[in-house]
Amino acid sequence: MGTVVGLAVTEGMLPFELSMAYEVFGAAPVGVTVPWYDVELCGSDAVRLGRFRLEPDQGLDRLRHADTVIVPGWADTDVEPPAELVGAVRAAHEAGARVASLCTGAFVLAAAGLLDGRRATTHWVHTDALAARYPRVEVDPDVLYVDDGSVLTSAGKAAALDLCLHLVRLDHGSSVANAVARRLVVPPHRAGGQAQFVAAPVPARDDHPLSALLPWAIERLDRPLTVEDLARQAGMSSRHLGRQFRAVTGTTALQWLLTQRIRRAQELLETTDDVVDAIAAATGMGTATTLRRHFHRTVGVPPDTYRRTFRSQSSGMQPGATSTGRGA
Repeated sequence: MGTVVGLAVTEGMLPFELSMAYEVFGAAPVGVTVPWYDVELCGSDAVRLGRFRLEPDQGLDRLRHADTVIVPGWADTDVEPPAELVGAVRAAHEAGARVASLCTGAFVLAAAGLLDGRRATTHWVHTDALAARYPRVEVDPDVLYVDDGSVLTSAGKAAALDLCLHLVRLDHGSSVANAVARRLVVPPHRAGGQAQFVAAPVPARDDHPLSALLPWAIERLDRPLTVEDLARQAGMSSRHLGRQFRAVTGTTALQWLLTQRIRRAQELLETTDDVVDAIAAATGMGTATTLRRHFHRTVGVPPDTYRRTFRSQSSGMQPGATSTGRGA
């Protein structure tokens, strides 16, 4: 688990992504007592952010000593990013740092050669330009973020926040990441494979048919819900429900349900002593075998391994501070 986060600070970066990353990694949420990140602003000179001036506290060469390097969005994608920045990011990765780009920061990673032969993404407006300029990069324009191990890339704006929360989840587990999301008043999890551009990322009106259905389903994850059950509750046909789900969440109703079940299982593994059979029942998976299969495929490790990894970290949250994962 990385502890030092180096934020690359250069002229021409996008301030939203920088500020958002600092908000996520800069301080632990109330009630979380696990060792938090030590954030360093790394840049060669002071930079202008509109009417404001930002003074880095470390040089760019300091990035090679970070555990995680965050490269915010790059404003002018028509020009090559500064060679000093590109070299510093490359050196950091070679030294073993986990490197993540937010939005058009992917152009910096591509210039450093870190995306050659890798799948990556950026803001959908710029995916064609990234693919044309760096043909060795496998650009995926349809996802929120891509985790390729030591190199991670995100789409723009809100998707950059999703990637930062994903990094916290990797380091500290689901409960801690949900506590960060709750502090920021954002949904606790959006899968990286979710579509970048959907008709309505969240139900925009209280009378939207899914605005009541999604909380209703989350309250009933212990039950074997089907698409037909959801359609009946929403008062629409299964086909129409499928269209609504795709428009709002960018995925299918069944995949959305599976994602919620897995996230609930993560929280129960972190915060309770329940055996896997009980957690399978509580999350609507039915049997421990089914839970283990889906959990391993989605999370990458078996439930027991996940519990050993993150249980001690979740115990670092003060009583009552654990997020429920039911939205924020």
